[in-house]
Amino acid sequence: MEERRHTSSHYEMELQEIKNGLIYLGALTEKAIQAAMQSLTERNTELAQHVINNDDEIDKLDTDMEERCVKLLALRQPAAIDLRFITTAVKITGHLERIGDMAVNIAEKAILLNKEPKLKPYIDLPRMSGLVEAMIRNALDSMIKGDLQAAEKVRETEQVVDDLNEQIFRELLTFMMEDSKSIHRALLIMHVSKNLERIADHAKGIADMVTYMVTGKSVRHKSDDVKK
Repeated sequence: MEERRHTSSHYEMELQEIKNGLIYLGALTEKAIQAAMQSLTERNTELAQHVINNDDEIDKLDTDMEERCVKLLALRQPAAIDLRFITTAVKITGHLERIGDMAVNIAEKAILLNKEPKLKPYIDLPRMSGLVEAMIRNALDSMIKGDLQAAEKVRETEQVVDDLNEQIFRELLTFMMEDSKSIHRALLIMHVSKNLERIADHAKGIADMVTYMVTGKSVRHKSDDVKK
């Protein structure tokens, strides 16, 4: 009996370590987004390079988390909610790793934009960044708490980000039509906006996985159908 309790306690600790790892990975990606956007708005190329250099830490943690999950699946043979949590965690780490890649993309565009005169004040981009950062936090919080309402809020926020991306695209298109010299800078800003929109997609993907973890039902394809 004592050995069984010890084994159960160790298993719970392993599950908690995975949760903690996801939270830490989420914090790293959120910090990367903040720094990438700060490098753009403050024209801080050194900070942008810092984001690019630190991406290796996110990649390493993603690999480590995936290995932990696979090992737990093989050794513990979890069932029901634990099985869904571990398989969900594997997919969530993938979403977070790709979010880190998007932050790097933004930093790379910031380096290029910082070399040229500013095309326009950055107003909507920081707003988009704040929204996607909150989406990541809320998606991971919903996973830890099993909160379906929080997951749904993340999905609703994605549409706001999509609308802002469209608004920025139309505004920049006007700039390019009025002045051909603005085309290169406008396209770079479009790339930044698109990367933020893709981050929102990944945050929604995490929220969808939370719904699967809690209910056992997939909503990913339903969400895609609605979006189309």
